Amino acid sequence: MKKALTLLALSLCLSVSAAETAAPAALNTTCPISGKPANPDITTVYEDQKYAFADEACRSNFQAAREASLYQKLGGKAAIDAAVELFYVKVLADKRVNHFFEDISMRKQKRLQKEFLSAALGSPVPYKGKDLRSAHADIDLNDSHFDAIAEHLQATLEELKVDAALIAQAMAIVGSTRNAVLNRPESAKP
Repeated sequence: MKKALTLLALSLCLSVSAAETAAPAALNTTCPISGKPANPDITTVYEDQKYAFADEACRSNFQAAREASLYQKLGGKAAIDAAVELFYVKVLADKRVNHFFEDISMRKQKRLQKEFLSAALGSPVPYKGKDLRSAHADIDLNDSHFDAIAEHLQATLEELKVDAALIAQAMAIVGSTRNAVLNRPESAKP
């Protein structure tokens, strides 16, 4: 499964210009595990990004969290990139929801979606976009729209031959965003 996702990601990424590829961030000065000052001599590289830690225990915890994350089990950055590209092919072909994307920069939309999904599934890189409520506040969305988008995500993961248990975990995370996306109180039932 990871091999198929990686191959698809590589084929999709060939069309991305070098200008679209983000440069690695500077070495962090705060440990992502403890919040203490990071020691630049205690590092690890994950997905072409170097991370510094306060101590060896923090580095070990970071590595264990990466291995256990749903993000990594799905195949990491390459897999998420491939899935989002295929996902938007489906979404943009669907008359139930494609009108929401008519005046949207799809390049930016895909980038934000990749960032959001990566963070939600356990990437160490935090999502820096708008919160879901703010991002969808001016859009007249309802449950059928949310369901259509979720349907396309599930179909994408199935098409990419992701294990059913991992799909279920990913869909549970996506499902947990329904009230925020639809601008409902958190306690509202769908």
